[in-house]
Amino acid sequence: MAKKALTIREKTIFDGIFIKYFLKFMFTLWFKLAGWKLCKTAPEGAGVAIAAPHTSNWDFFYALGAAILQDVKIYFSVKDTLCRVPVLGTWMMYLGAIPIDRSAKGIGQVEQIKNFINSQKLNRVFFLFTPEGTRGLVPKWRSGFYHVAQGCDLPIFLAKVDYLSKETGVFHTFKLTDNKENDIKAIQASYESVQGKFPINQYPPYTGSMPKISEVEAKIIQALYSFKGVATKVEITAKAKLGELSTNMLDFLVEKGLLEKTLRTDKNIEPHYQLTFAGRGCFLHLSPSV
Repeated sequence: MAKKALTIREKTIFDGIFIKYFLKFMFTLWFKLAGWKLCKTAPEGAGVAIAAPHTSNWDFFYALGAAILQDVKIYFSVKDTLCRVPVLGTWMMYLGAIPIDRSAKGIGQVEQIKNFINSQKLNRVFFLFTPEGTRGLVPKWRSGFYHVAQGCDLPIFLAKVDYLSKETGVFHTFKLTDNKENDIKAIQASYESVQGKFPINQYPPYTGSMPKISEVEAKIIQALYSFKGVATKVEITAKAKLGELSTNMLDFLVEKGLLEKTLRTDKNIEPHYQLTFAGRGCFLHLSPSV
């Protein structure tokens, strides 16, 4: 007899009023006593959320706390065989497990999520992925989260658990472009300034907290990101709506590694500037969305 196909459960722990508000009280108390805070606001609608860096089991509880406190519903992928284990499987489905059947007859992850989205009126629903895939050190990210976001036409919510600043939640809503490699590099660059519980095990490597920049410098970075290419000082000044912009300030951002300066051989043509991947990563922290 063929096993009944498992699909995403509509009602989960996040829909239970008693449990939801009990947990909200507990996490509010815990965060207050431990000194943790939330990223300003959680994005609306559905999206693929990536949580990084992932170096400890505690990451899940801080991410869960952020979700509970900001009324976010979380779903995560697991093997369907685990969801069929008596008691454990029922509990995992109740927590928001997406049962993945890798067999030829199984319903794919993208198809399951698309079907679920089409059948629901969703508000703050995150399909959660840990691109590192493990708490140990890895040489690269798994790109499944990008494939799901692309296949389901969803944005990517960049979530963090930063043990240095004691901040957790989503800091940016990333909209995919037509360049997967550059998208992932920019996203990874934004996580280089997020410190995991065990920084030695995180990928990409932790390079230190994000450099402190002034309001004017932030406007320059935001203006350059909107160009999606190179721009002159005059173009940057106009886009950032600055009355005046000195070359020294641009050169200072070049020294910080956030900008690249392209010198032309013709002295009559002024230099052009563009964001480095570190600069793009910095921008993702500056703006909740593009």
